[in-house]
Amino acid sequence: MGRKHISTLMRRRGIEPLRRLRSTSKKHPGDAVYPYLLRGLPIKRANRVGAMDITHIPMARGFVYLCAVVDWASRKVRAHRVSITLDTDFCVQAVEEAIVKYGTPEIFNTGQGSQFASQAFTQRLTGHGIRISMDGKGAWRDNVFVKRRWRTIKHDEAYLRAYESVSYARALLARLIDFYNARRPHSNLDRKTPDEFYFGTLPAMQKAA
Repeated sequence: MGRKHISTLMRRRGIEPLRRLRSTSKKHPGDAVYPYLLRGLPIKRANRVGAMDITHIPMARGFVYLCAVVDWASRKVRAHRVSITLDTDFCVQAVEEAIVKYGTPEIFNTGQGSQFASQAFTQRLTGHGIRISMDGKGAWRDNVFVKRRWRTIKHDEAYLRAYESVSYARALLARLIDFYNARRPHSNLDRKTPDEFYFGTLPAMQKAA
């Protein structure tokens, strides 16, 4: 059977494919837009570039939203938050936790959504001396490492469960993120885990501290 016939049968039975919902982060017309700083930039060590994105996580009823701060070189999730609303606060909280635990990256890359372009968010980064980079409009590849992490989390965890409560979703997502950070090796990291690669490539002064 062809794709169109399968689509027709699915539509008749009310079956929908598993896919990412759109518009988790919309840009406001008055928000500042920063240039994309990562094109052609070699990123081979920890804390050179941090990245952040938001995705939806399906529940038994409705959705929650997950944001994560990811180290670009190691793919390590430095901090994350789960929220029932798409506000700016839970993104700022995740960034602050990442900085307190692991220090400041030189560059921080996000999309152009209102949470990331807000003054509350951008001033928090610039106050720590971090340069801001933003994906080009519609250029999902600019933040591809974070989006790949979303795909892994959803297919290995979220799509296999129907979370009955926010606290349950928060606990199981935290456990999965800890597993990927500490125990799952990556072929792109020479079969090291994100934790092993991250702590192995930290600048010498930061390791000593």
